[in-house]
Amino acid sequence: MTVSFALLLLGVVAAVAAPRLMSRADWRDREPVVALWVWQCVVAAVLLSFGLSMTFSAAAAWQAVRGQVFAPAPHGVVEAYALAAYGPWSAVIAVLLACGGAWTAAMLTREIRRAHVRRRQRRGELLVRAPLLPGEEPGSDRLVVLEGERLDAWWLPGATPRLVITTAALRRLKGHQLDAVLAHEQGHVRARHDWLLHCASALAIGFPQVPVFAAFRDEMHRLVELAADDVASRRFGRLTIALALVELNEDRGVFGPCPTPHAELPRRVDRLLTAAPRLTAGRRLRLTAAASLVPAVPLLVAFVPGLSALG
Repeated sequence: MTVSFALLLLGVVAAVAAPRLMSRADWRDREPVVALWVWQCVVAAVLLSFGLSMTFSAAAAWQAVRGQVFAPAPHGVVEAYALAAYGPWSAVIAVLLACGGAWTAAMLTREIRRAHVRRRQRRGELLVRAPLLPGEEPGSDRLVVLEGERLDAWWLPGATPRLVITTAALRRLKGHQLDAVLAHEQGHVRARHDWLLHCASALAIGFPQVPVFAAFRDEMHRLVELAADDVASRRFGRLTIALALVELNEDRGVFGPCPTPHAELPRRVDRLLTAAPRLTAGRRLRLTAAASLVPAVPLLVAFVPGLSALG
């Protein structure tokens, strides 16, 4: 089997099998940060497999590409890849994968632009509801309090992230609950979760039939909230952030018997109150190291023939 087809098959198998394997992992909710890293490594491996497959297919189909890819390589290395055996399908595979790469870039660009438009609209609405006072510099405060009877708190990403909270939420939250909500939102800002969500959404929208990308988006939305919950719980306790979540969302019917768009909230509260023990530091390190090696698999498949020829 040629290297190009092997990489293509590796990418397809990983895209199909990874969501099933990750769904069986019982440690995801206990270690959301590690799970986020594992998902990113898996998706990087899938994209890398397709990208390398496109490169070798293009090198087999067109002499000009081959000259660029193997320019510094000895003749024996080029012979080791047996590019002449790829057949007429190499050009088709290269074009299809190149189109997929261009489509991915287009979807990511569109997602970033849409997010920028939404952010600008929300900042405009925020400026209307909370106008600047005389002598106040725009963007000087990271915390904005809005007059309103709706219990709400959210973070507004951007060059200067800002936390917005309503007066109703301020009245409802007691003690350190407000501090826990602030810590939760600051956890999103410091980890740059907005960029992670943009990338996951772009891949899922661009390739809705690819299981790994759809699962990646769904898991990112869930895991970033769990990770932010953990940031707050480490500073102010699990009970404090759990009670804050209940206070902010109790009036929305989230904890009733009927499903709502915020169905994950009861599970988040149960997770905080259950307080399942974390994995040991050694196991977290092993999982992180193993995940870091996943993107190396397509690199290994790609370079083994050349390294063998040199050896």
